[in-house]
Amino acid sequence: MMNSPTVQWPNSLWAAVTPDGPELPELTGPQSADVVVIGGGFTGLSTALNLREAGVDVAVIEAMEPGWGASGRNNGQVIPTLSRPDPEDIVARHGAAGERFVALLRDSASTLFDMARRYGIEAEHEQTGWVQPVHSPGRIKIAERRVRQWSKYGAPVELLSREQARDMLGSDAWFGGFWNRSGGHINPLALSRGLARVVLQKGGRIYARSPATGFERRNDKWVVTTARGEISGRALVLATNAYSGELAKSLAPNIAHEVMPILSWQMATQPLSDNVRKTIIPGRQAMSDTHGELYFARYDARNRLVTGGAVIGPGNKTERIKARVTERLQRLWPQIGEVTFDHVWNGYVGMTTDFLPRMHRLGPDAYAWTGCNGRAVALSIALGDELSKAVRGVSERELALPFTEPRTIPAHGLLRKLAPLMLLVYRRRDAREIA
Repeated sequence: MMNSPTVQWPNSLWAAVTPDGPELPELTGPQSADVVVIGGGFTGLSTALNLREAGVDVAVIEAMEPGWGASGRNNGQVIPTLSRPDPEDIVARHGAAGERFVALLRDSASTLFDMARRYGIEAEHEQTGWVQPVHSPGRIKIAERRVRQWSKYGAPVELLSREQARDMLGSDAWFGGFWNRSGGHINPLALSRGLARVVLQKGGRIYARSPATGFERRNDKWVVTTARGEISGRALVLATNAYSGELAKSLAPNIAHEVMPILSWQMATQPLSDNVRKTIIPGRQAMSDTHGELYFARYDARNRLVTGGAVIGPGNKTERIKARVTERLQRLWPQIGEVTFDHVWNGYVGMTTDFLPRMHRLGPDAYAWTGCNGRAVALSIALGDELSKAVRGVSERELALPFTEPRTIPAHGLLRKLAPLMLLVYRRRDAREIA
């Protein structure tokens, strides 16, 4: 992976194996488009692609390169649910808009895989399903609740007994669970770069290495400014999620301060031998369980087990996370033997206080969303279509966008420093059985 003079890529598996993206210009001087999208990740690129398919002139403004942020750093699990809230929670909060959002979420994994197939994007996509095993006997109630609620909305879910979970995962560590057959996994950076290519092929524009420093309403137009230029448009989509305040604190502080950016560590083993691979998640599903300190894993196309974890405190975090996750993998799957990690990297996840995403109207024909809570891959792609409809004037009564007003987290700066300590709380909760 070649680094440009201004863009340094993480030491990720995805950066190592993914072909370079398209060459893109910086934004210089005054420019204009019908719709301006800030952020060249999954949401921004999906929005732009859907707009181009509708014949709308669109330009994407990306601070680094497409996929540099969370969209190219995540684990690549394609999960058609939220992390904690279930359908009834969403509908109770948002009513009819919540019903539409649940339907969008239900179909979000298939939306992503269908998009990759339709445009011929080589994203190492495998629609093998997503499994959520439970890590204590009492937590089978979580799986039962989720199967009941998602079945009501037509999702392809199934409850798993302990024996079924053992056969599916190759481990006795879990006590059953459930799975959704529409999920799976991708190479997220390959998907990001593939989407960027398709946007360009369809006539869209992408400006890279051009961090937006602010936006304002001027003469009935939205104007986005960067260090070397500005671009105006009738409509605006802010698609920066957890990175909203990381590169330009002036961009959208009210959006940036309603999520807590949490560092998530990812890592990839050396390729497993065929004999071992066939005994660990033999069906190649994506897996993430019920621990608050999440246990998760999936394979890449080269049979590397891609997993990760969390670490707090001083010291060499890379070596500490390697040691911690090595112990975990050997405990879950003793047959794995010696574990060596070739790639260790991290990126931000945007967390909200209630684990629900936030959808906002920023003004006339201007929209934003944030708060992925670790479930952004499928959701971001699906939201791109909804945001493209919003800026094209589709009625709010038809959109799967439960709008709210931005509400910042009090004492955000202090709490951001303290947030990693929540890992200690999660560990304590994880060790406790639920009634």
